[in-house]
Amino acid sequence: TNSLALKTAKVDENTPDPRGGKFDRDPSTGKLDGHVRETAKEFFTKLFPGFTREDHREGVKLISKMMSRTGITSVTDASGTPDDLRAYQDARDAGDLSVRVYCHIYNAFMDQMLAAGIHTGLGDEWVKVGAQKCVCDGSISERTARLSQSYIGRPNDFGILVTDEEHLYALSRKAHESGWQLGTHANGDVGIDTTLRVYERLQKEMPRKDPRYRLEHCTVINDSLVARIKALGAIPTPFSTYAYYHGEKMKEYGADRVNNMFALRTFLDAGIRPTQASDYPPGPFEPMMALRSEVTRTDAKGNVWGAKQRVSVEEAIRVGTINGAFASYEENIKGSIEPGKLADLVVLGQDPFKVDPMELINIPVERTMAGGKWVWES
Repeated sequence: TNSLALKTAKVDENTPDPRGGKFDRDPSTGKLDGHVRETAKEFFTKLFPGFTREDHREGVKLISKMMSRTGITSVTDASGTPDDLRAYQDARDAGDLSVRVYCHIYNAFMDQMLAAGIHTGLGDEWVKVGAQKCVCDGSISERTARLSQSYIGRPNDFGILVTDEEHLYALSRKAHESGWQLGTHANGDVGIDTTLRVYERLQKEMPRKDPRYRLEHCTVINDSLVARIKALGAIPTPFSTYAYYHGEKMKEYGADRVNNMFALRTFLDAGIRPTQASDYPPGPFEPMMALRSEVTRTDAKGNVWGAKQRVSVEEAIRVGTINGAFASYEENIKGSIEPGKLADLVVLGQDPFKVDPMELINIPVERTMAGGKWVWES
């Protein structure tokens, strides 16, 4: 147990679990075991030192280089702040931004955005304001996603609902009526159901043409949820590298449930347009790892997790390119290589359509181009 961190944050055995979070305790003693879940982390993050404007710009410069070398040309910041938005612009102005950024804004900052008259779409082809980001439930890798059936081996654990439906509705309505796209973190089937009810209610009360509601992660699905996603025209963004990187954790969901997780096959067969998300840092962002994970559904040791959801190489590439552009309203300017679109592309050392799918992760990136400029060369 990190007793010093707990003491510094003034957390002890008498500290109640916050709304939407949890301090894990030893079941035999009731004492804190040091594991902090979901909103409980805010006791600690508020103690972090502040960062300067230059720190933020340097951070963008670093992550741009990291992503360009793996063949990435566009990203979505899944939970940005006004400081992040400024940092992306500062890095672009300094010539240090080599990836295009669609920046979701976390709901805590929405009043600032609304007061300035800002909404989804403001920006240019390099830095653009994305969706309002809310969080409905917990995490897949931390096993806190809110489920309708308990976790394997933990009969009383159904995960955490971080934001209840009425609160999520209030946050979403304010953004929706102001022209914002909505992007809500929803992992478990209960979290997805809750989020869909909010989206369905908003579209009924204040219908908008082509809202492209996003379900960030949309992990544990069932037939009923899929039908509602299709009817709403919502966009699931399942984890791209989790089967490969977090495979050993899947046993806590059970084989039947894993066959309905990161469900690209089901979404595509239903006529839905999913894209993908690494959720970095919880999941690696390398596209070649994503291809291996989505096409084979194997982890690093070769174990198979949810074979039912395998897709082809071509399908996996489309999910991460043209579907990704669609999710940010940019399918007319990027996502494919054709006349009139942005000159963003990658040169690979091998043809992903010809190698053994298990070897997709080993394909080297030789060059990355963004905006007609080589931003990475091996």
